[in-house]
Amino acid sequence: MRIDFRASRRSTVGVEWELALVDRRSGELRSVAEEILAAVRPDGAAEHPRIKQELLLNTIEVVSGVCTTVAEAKTDLADALDEVHHVTDPLGVELFSAGSHPFSSWYRQKVTDKARYAKLIDRTQWWGRQMLIYGVHVHVGLDHRDKVLPVLDALLHYAPHLQALSASSPYWSGEDTGYASNRALMFQQLPTAGLPFQFREWAELERYVDDMFTTGVIDHFSEIRWDIRPAPHFGTIEMRVCDGLPTLQEVGAISALTQCLVEDFSTRLDRGERLPVLPPWHVQENKWRAARYGLDAIVILDAAGRERLVTDDLLDVLDRLEPVARRLDCVRELRDVENILRAGASYQRQRAVAKQYNGSLKAVVAALVMEMRDGVPHA
Repeated sequence: MRIDFRASRRSTVGVEWELALVDRRSGELRSVAEEILAAVRPDGAAEHPRIKQELLLNTIEVVSGVCTTVAEAKTDLADALDEVHHVTDPLGVELFSAGSHPFSSWYRQKVTDKARYAKLIDRTQWWGRQMLIYGVHVHVGLDHRDKVLPVLDALLHYAPHLQALSASSPYWSGEDTGYASNRALMFQQLPTAGLPFQFREWAELERYVDDMFTTGVIDHFSEIRWDIRPAPHFGTIEMRVCDGLPTLQEVGAISALTQCLVEDFSTRLDRGERLPVLPPWHVQENKWRAARYGLDAIVILDAAGRERLVTDDLLDVLDRLEPVARRLDCVRELRDVENILRAGASYQRQRAVAKQYNGSLKAVVAALVMEMRDGVPHA
């Protein structure tokens, strides 16, 4: 099966941010997405260009355009948020983003009435109905198809770094799971979700996709829901590792880190370098460690099995990428990664709020809502 990769402007960036809709008083999820989407839809349009529907009616997604800088993408997202708040404020509905809702029950949530969602739920049943989770996806443009698979492999070295920084789903149905990112392990239960296969040649990917179509596993390439995947129709590599991020500042930080990594790999390929590949068993172990321990994870760095605390490695990565960030005009956003390290990742902040308020997860939701409003993490 032929898969055409529509090469795009190098290192352009686009962001997709999933948001939960909650009742202002109770903190419970509210299934009012259809009402909100109808209110923001421009006259005569099928949908809003920056505000989209999602699997569950308690969720909407705001998206940026194809941007040259992360600052531009943040502006797009902020504008979309303002439009949504204009509709939700009178309804008594608030927004937040995290990997999961701390206490709402999954079995009470309503699914969007759309054929592809109905098919997903029909096929996946109990696991599919449990997908009460939220994420952030970052697209970065690649200027040649031959870069896609080497860049994907190289990015897998930093998947645990991104997962640890974004980890924001310690709670599930009112209980502390003991994980920094319960979402990471929940989502991989879906068919074609989880870690990508590490193909060496584009033809291998084409054969895999052909098999998936032939055996009826998928009807569209987008149903391959890997943590990192090619997006051939956009001409991008798509980072899908991250939990939902509570603040625009954190979204910008993760986006800048992703954009800089891809640009760095692209440059190295242009110089004729061969990018490093981590064995699949190390990739799998790193995912579990980051999901379990978050910023306290000790990650495997290379095929030789060298290990390091993820936060120590991140600081060196930030220094190494600073010249790349200057070229991409995202130094400020890249350095916002350090703000996450100072304030703590969201899973740490959520647990601190729960401890402060005698275990109240309603207080946790209120804190997430306030962070969304303020746009920055609360230490």
